[in-house]
Amino acid sequence: MTTNLQQRLERGLAGRYALERELGEGGMAVVFLAQDLRHDRRVALKVLRPEISAEIGAERFLREIKMAAGLTHPHILPVFDSGEADGLLFYVMPNMEGNSLRQRLERERQLPLEDALRITREVASALDYAHRHHVVHRDIKPENILLHERSAMVADFGIGKALSGDASITQTGMTIGTPAYMSPEQASGEKEIDGRSDLYSLGCVLYEMLSGEPPFTGPTAQ
Repeated sequence: MTTNLQQRLERGLAGRYALERELGEGGMAVVFLAQDLRHDRRVALKVLRPEISAEIGAERFLREIKMAAGLTHPHILPVFDSGEADGLLFYVMPNMEGNSLRQRLERERQLPLEDALRITREVASALDYAHRHHVVHRDIKPENILLHERSAMVADFGIGKALSGDASITQTGMTIGTPAYMSPEQASGEKEIDGRSDLYSLGCVLYEMLSGEPPFTGPTAQ
């Protein structure tokens, strides 16, 4: 599956980006380390899986990415580029040196109080800025919090639904988010989610940083 995805990307992005290797994958997307040929720099290129691309649609995806690209904040990972290549939707971010909060938690399990509070404050600052610009993240979790030079940066605002949207992210009821960190209203499938949902998720992340496990550990949002 990933091999086919990479081949399609390489075909669609020829002359713009050269894919080097896979950095990671999740249920919705795959991330590749790539060389930006126009600007001679290494970047992280995230491509949505074909079924997700088809579900969201290029117009909606690019509209939301455009809003995310307009966010300029020291604790928000910027968006360099986005588009459609061979029917696949992608966006491009800086290739950050360092680890995700998830990787640190896997090593240490529990963080010192000072570190946990600093990370929480920095993420809260990023969320406050985004919410004031009518953008809701919808998937705050340790995997989407990057740690770079003792500073936290929130990634993946591009996939979150903008507040100005008027429908759920998909027509088939697919929910954006991770069960262990979802707010009750998001878990129940409510369409109108606001910034308070992100703050609930951040509270779950803080709980995990201090206790060593998320507050809820069931396999589903219910």
